[in-house]
Amino acid sequence: MIDLPLPPTEVPLEKTEIRTEFIPIKMGEIAVHVNPGPESAVPLVMLHGVYYDHHLWDSVVAKIAGRTVIRLDMPGHGESQRGVPSNWTLDDCATMLLEVLDALDLGQVIGIGHSWGSMTLLRAAHRAPERFVALGFCNMPFEAGTRGTQWQFRMQHTLLPFRGFYEKQVAKAMYGKVHRLTRPELSWQLTQSMRKVSNAHVRQTDQAVIMYVETGTPLIESLTVPALALKGEEDYVPVPPRLDTTIVPGGHVSPMEEPEQVAQWVKKVMGLSRG
Repeated sequence: MIDLPLPPTEVPLEKTEIRTEFIPIKMGEIAVHVNPGPESAVPLVMLHGVYYDHHLWDSVVAKIAGRTVIRLDMPGHGESQRGVPSNWTLDDCATMLLEVLDALDLGQVIGIGHSWGSMTLLRAAHRAPERFVALGFCNMPFEAGTRGTQWQFRMQHTLLPFRGFYEKQVAKAMYGKVHRLTRPELSWQLTQSMRKVSNAHVRQTDQAVIMYVETGTPLIESLTVPALALKGEEDYVPVPPRLDTTIVPGGHVSPMEEPEQVAQWVKKVMGLSRG
């Protein structure tokens, strides 16, 4: 269990100490980064998407005060490199999240996910809804992988040895056109996080999260936890059914492209709970 000190609630989270621990579970040693806040408030747990790490949320977390924020590095990403199996599924990711919550002795949390992180939260909440008081799904893919998608990614993976070129193509797919052209630091940030992901982990993550994933629509339609969604105007993912969805400028990486709007949306998600 992580010992969480209690800074004053008015202190922004970027001013508090960030603590990192490694949680050993079946999916490997998962790096957990904690911005501590008061124990009286339900903590936020934030999960990033494919190719990124916990730094995806930096600009969003800086705008949140009075709440413990716990950010994970997903398997094979960021600092979560040790002991990651070579073959896993999204259901395994849901198990991973619940095991991390158990290890941290967290009974209930507010879950915020980006892309792969949202897909993980959705499956964890379907399995254990009592662990979540509210959910925020940011840029969440939920449609099943198609043969066309599978072929496309198999072809893309042949370019992995040419990492510089590969990363440029990923940036084109991830970011909205205006953000990509006017904010070159976004592509640099993608490169920094993606270079921590081995070619083997790129292939495995793409297969589990994009290429061979089953539809999440039934899980959304049967969700019992209060939830909101957010996506970019140029995002390749559609609006999810049933969920009140905020549309912001940009593409598939809204926490980096529009951190102010995403932070306001996170606060709305927090408002769905009484914690």
